[in-house]
Amino acid sequence: MKPVLIIRTGQAPDNIRARHGDFPHWFRISAQLAPQEVRVVNVAAGELLPAPREVSGALITGSAAMVTDRAPWSEQTAGWIRHAMDVDLPLLGVCYGHQLMAHALGGHVDYLPGGREIGTLPIDLLPGAEQDELTTFLPAQFRAHTTHEQSVLGIPKDAKVLARSARDPHHLIRYGRNAISVQFHPEFNADVMRAYIRRKHHDMRREGFDPHLTYRQVAATPLARRLLKMFSRHHGLNHATR
Repeated sequence: MKPVLIIRTGQAPDNIRARHGDFPHWFRISAQLAPQEVRVVNVAAGELLPAPREVSGALITGSAAMVTDRAPWSEQTAGWIRHAMDVDLPLLGVCYGHQLMAHALGGHVDYLPGGREIGTLPIDLLPGAEQDELTTFLPAQFRAHTTHEQSVLGIPKDAKVLARSARDPHHLIRYGRNAISVQFHPEFNADVMRAYIRRKHHDMRREGFDPHLTYRQVAATPLARRLLKMFSRHHGLNHATR
């Protein structure tokens, strides 16, 4: 069977990776994929992507990089995303992957006005999201983990926004029948979210945020965490649904 591709666009910081593992592991576990069902390609390290028709779907990770830097590996991955859309490959991007999908398909990415968004935040579904096959299980409001400085500020033509936060109007976007992306982190658990807040507390203070309050407000996000599993099941990507 064709593997599920995890497109690795970065890695967790050393201290977080040492204690909690790294992006591919978080994605694989959250999507309920067995190790033998996954192929990881580290595009940020220059590894080449297979042709879209050689995989059954793709998950695109987050990164500390910025889409607006237009690094060669990032722009090459954007081109791959466009080819994948041409063949209706199931795609799900998260954080950097979310921004890269929007950029690749004609949207606008830049720094989020007002500074970074970080912590466990309420996410609101928008009208019509209850009819989408991947968000029908979500209530009108749910909690999700977030950490990002850049965001999708303008969506591609014909894309549909399904959810937002108080500050970011484009937290969940559908681009086509099989392609969706999220700014929040369904692959994070509460311990990982706390680790990111500890790492960013100096930056948060400098930007006028209260890291201690943000840390105390971290909570479990079981509904957001279901999204990768639902995507995997819906597209028959894991062994339980093939």
